Amino acid sequence: MKKTALYTALVLTCLYSCSDKENGADAYGSFEATDITISSEVNGKIIALPVETGSRLHKGDLICSIDTTLLVLQKAELETRIAAIKTRLAGIKAQIAVIDQQKSNMVINFNRVKNMLKENAATQKQYDELDGQLKVLEKQRDAQLTQKLSVTSEIEVLKEKMDFINEQIRRCFIYSPIDGTVLEKYVELFELTGAGKPLVKIADLSEMNLIVYASSQQVGKIKINDSCTVLIDSDNQSSISFPGIISWISEQAEFTPKIILTKQVRVNLVYAVKIRVANDGRIKIGMPGEAIFRQGSAVKP
Repeated sequence: MKKTALYTALVLTCLYSCSDKENGADAYGSFEATDITISSEVNGKIIALPVETGSRLHKGDLICSIDTTLLVLQKAELETRIAAIKTRLAGIKAQIAVIDQQKSNMVINFNRVKNMLKENAATQKQYDELDGQLKVLEKQRDAQLTQKLSVTSEIEVLKEKMDFINEQIRRCFIYSPIDGTVLEKYVELFELTGAGKPLVKIADLSEMNLIVYASSQQVGKIKINDSCTVLIDSDNQSSISFPGIISWISEQAEFTPKIILTKQVRVNLVYAVKIRVANDGRIKIGMPGEAIFRQGSAVKP
């Protein structure tokens, strides 16, 4: 977040402090907006940049698109590998089904021989052979299950890589997180950008903040969420008024900068006060403004 220079606001405060009684204003300052710098999260060439300085954006509007060709090719390769592994997995499942069927048939024969052995109608050798075959089938099935688990793990690893690539592709398309206006553009179409490199700076200008600097006596009479009147110049003779809400009052006093005005003025202590103002389009960043804290002292436009 960037703010209007403190010196400018303090100069305004000092210059007008002697005329408060004449024009009715309690404090002076300038307007600022909360801006957001939108940066790239990936490296690549910019292939779409449908914004210019001053462009108005809605939340979700495309700001910038970065080339995804290599990522798309990597994704296609992973999809091919996953498809091949799924084919292997299908073969393993089919083999397990065959073993299960063989085991089911053999269990029937094994139980038959077991009963016959009790009646001396079968030999111990027949019983042992079927028992051995069942154990072999069990081991074969366990081996297939182990292979199935290994192949499934391979698929999961590739899916995680796929998720990573999909996320990288998603980050190649940068959208506006808010309704706002493009204040600055730092890149141009077809330039290379990198992770962390600023692309644009945007701000919601529908609500502005007037930062004024008030004396300790004035600060003692106001509090957060108080209503006040904000004025901007209409011409040399008149002002335009807006309703304002005090949203922040500094807890710490600060001196007027030593590089300006007289020694007597430089030792004055002031407190920063932030006033939230709905903007109909007439308030601009850096524009000087005045605040009236006293009730019933609003100046008509």
